[in-house]
Amino acid sequence: MIAASFRAMGTTVQVTVRREQDIASTQALFRDIEDRCSRFLPGSDLSRLNDSGDCDLAVPRPLARVLEIAADMRDRTDGLVDAGLGAVVSAWGYNRSFEQIGESLVPSPIDSRPDWSVTDGRMSRSPGTRFDLGGVAKGWACDQAVEGGHALIVNAGGDVRSDSPEALVEVMDPWGECVARVPLGIGALATSSTTRRRWKTTEGEAHHLIDPRTLTPSNSPIVSSTVVAATAVEAEAGAKAMLLHGVDGLAWASSRPWIGGALAVWADGSVYATSGMELQAA
Repeated sequence: MIAASFRAMGTTVQVTVRREQDIASTQALFRDIEDRCSRFLPGSDLSRLNDSGDCDLAVPRPLARVLEIAADMRDRTDGLVDAGLGAVVSAWGYNRSFEQIGESLVPSPIDSRPDWSVTDGRMSRSPGTRFDLGGVAKGWACDQAVEGGHALIVNAGGDVRSDSPEALVEVMDPWGECVARVPLGIGALATSSTTRRRWKTTEGEAHHLIDPRTLTPSNSPIVSSTVVAATAVEAEAGAKAMLLHGVDGLAWASSRPWIGGALAVWADGSVYATSGMELQAA
């Protein structure tokens, strides 16, 4: 087996592959998905959709597929993980790649939640709706890389998809300490945190995880959440939703049949997990 890494989608992607040429094919897959789904690339399919003023329009098929997956994740999380909150994320200052965000930004208030749907490649949305597909696209790229036979294991900034029975994933807390090791095997795992992508605004610190119920950055007592599921897309959405649920997060995760296990790190450093989370001591 061969291990390698490359940069894509604003993060480091670590891969385990069988053949040297699989590194290039995995990187090309990530590049293609990023070129279509990035809200920061002016020529991407998503940027053209976001910049269009049309509320009813046809969407290129590859982008439509990712939007359909995003709609499914929104439904499965009871609306907590909503890719249609792109305008809200931007209004809070995350309107360019993270390393380019300045300090003491002035948030632009948005007081209405977007409404959108995509059916048979056609988008319908309320005026002003913009999309942030970062998490969905990253998880989907991991899934496509493994399901397409390009890689055995892909880890894109904490979103992991594996086709190796021996895969073991270390779960790190926001302070850089390993809190658990997950014998993942064949499946997926994702971690979401409110401590990594933070910036200053005139209303205090902000981060990228927007609570759709308040249209503000989440103030959950959970600062890091990890979920195991069949796919990286599901794990990524589950981790975000569990964090947004706050004190009820682990109970919510336990009630979802598509979530195999979950672990939460609280602001005081306490670590809790569901009974279904298989762990090895850190």
